[in-house]
Amino acid sequence: MPSASLISMFDALLSDLDGVVYAGPHAIPGAVEALGKLEGEGLRLGYVTNNASRTPAQVAAHLRELGAPAEDQQVVSSSQAAAELLSGMLPAGSRVLVTGSRALAHELELVGLIPVHSALEHPVAVVQGFNPEIAWKDLAEASYVVAGGALWVATNTDMSIPQARGIAPGNGTLVAAVASATGQKPLVAGKPEAPLFHAAAKRLGSERPLVVGDRLDTDILGGNRAGFATVAVLTGVDTRESILAARAEERPGYLINTLSELYEPYPEVDGRDGTYHCRGSRARVDGNTVTISGDRADVDSWRAACAAWWAANPGATTAMVPDLEWLDH
Repeated sequence: MPSASLISMFDALLSDLDGVVYAGPHAIPGAVEALGKLEGEGLRLGYVTNNASRTPAQVAAHLRELGAPAEDQQVVSSSQAAAELLSGMLPAGSRVLVTGSRALAHELELVGLIPVHSALEHPVAVVQGFNPEIAWKDLAEASYVVAGGALWVATNTDMSIPQARGIAPGNGTLVAAVASATGQKPLVAGKPEAPLFHAAAKRLGSERPLVVGDRLDTDILGGNRAGFATVAVLTGVDTRESILAARAEERPGYLINTLSELYEPYPEVDGRDGTYHCRGSRARVDGNTVTISGDRADVDSWRAACAAWWAANPGATTAMVPDLEWLDH
């Protein structure tokens, strides 16, 4: 009897976008096809994004252009998570200062809160999300309200945003400006915090979601903090080497090359006498060295290496890069 596929152990997939579904303007090879098979397997699909400047409808339209299955309600943004977080902490009709986009203000309206744009309108909270139009006066208004003791929520704290001309400051840099002025820290709704993932699972009615992402510091960390299973896919930012070195909080439960491997059985990694076996690959730790018997290009070798290194360093609070010794396989 064939073994069950990895995805069959879950009832939904919560997918990151950039580095998982697409890279720049183009879909990642095989990703659209893999996502399209989920419905036939009886699984729900949700997309989780830190982008607070586009509406879920705009994100869904972009995904459909690429051929991916995407209804508007399948996209859960950090703006929505921030609005839901605020609605659970404030009475309906509360005034909230919006330091961000019209899309963010609209999400507040949908949960019964009133967006305002000046401290003079007596808001009881501030929500801060990325908007390339934000100016000093907007940050000043936020600072006045935050310094007065108001509740402060940030959609996300990404420090940078890739742009066509290079790396530009992200929402995290604007949040840091208000934090520096006020000495306060916001609650964060988006990755790598749990609320965005909880909101997505709630939207789908999922009890056993699998979070898939390409970044340890946002997707995997956030999924782990939410208490969900996580899988790192090697089509984006993080590599086999960086995943092996990951600190404990950012370690995924599973490691795959591409989304198509969601439909394959996931191999067991077995540790016996300090040696970790994954199918034909083996790994063992001696001090700061991981000795691996297997093909360097085979993900099973890295699965065995991760299991061995992580078992030897279970509570790592910083990234720990081991020396690697490869043996003839």
